[in-house]
Amino acid sequence: MALRQKILIVDDDNDIAELISLYLTKECFETRIVNEGDKVMREIGTFSPDLIILDVMLPGKDGYQICREIRNISDIPIIMLSAKSETFDKVLGLELGADDYVAKPFDTKELVARVHALLRRSKAVRSTALPEEKVVSYPDLEINLSNYSVTYMGQQVDMPPKELELLYFLASSPNQVFTREQLLDHIWGYEYIGDTRTVDVHIKRLREKIKDRPAWRLSTVWGIGYKFEAKK
Repeated sequence: MALRQKILIVDDDNDIAELISLYLTKECFETRIVNEGDKVMREIGTFSPDLIILDVMLPGKDGYQICREIRNISDIPIIMLSAKSETFDKVLGLELGADDYVAKPFDTKELVARVHALLRRSKAVRSTALPEEKVVSYPDLEINLSNYSVTYMGQQVDMPPKELELLYFLASSPNQVFTREQLLDHIWGYEYIGDTRTVDVHIKRLREKIKDRPAWRLSTVWGIGYKFEAKK
């Protein structure tokens, strides 16, 4: 019998946390609830969750600080919850390494669907570990999807998984234009519910870490999307 996947629910509103837990339990997940930000890292160590649902507003440490701390040690998928629905708050959560951002009030069934989607994506990424390396190389740039590393100008660059996957996907199809919707579908593995700002955020972060070189660049195709432009 397969082990149930574990979801850590972090929310100071216990009624909301219990509701989420109820729906996830019906979907055969094992859940654990944490109501205080200061206890999250300890629970991650003892519970070993497969995914974390993380509220932004918490007593003790807030969700943004916790997200940053988690990303320093783990690539566990994170869905952030917040009563703040402004673009700035969504962008901040994504920049800190969250995989998804859901504004309160939310539809519980939709949240559960997002949990399933992220876990499918995470499983697919792990299953792509093949004996041969998945590497794309250009002058001053090497992207290795097998060990999730990027080398730029001879130096290794730290990147969250989604940033690296996005860069690898674009660089694997040089000079091909992809819409934001296509990139969301390929990288996130599901049709993102909401605006496509998440792609723009990740492209922005990539451009901050790797600058265009004479042989290649990350290009915006206005009104359409993005491409990895490489000189032949």
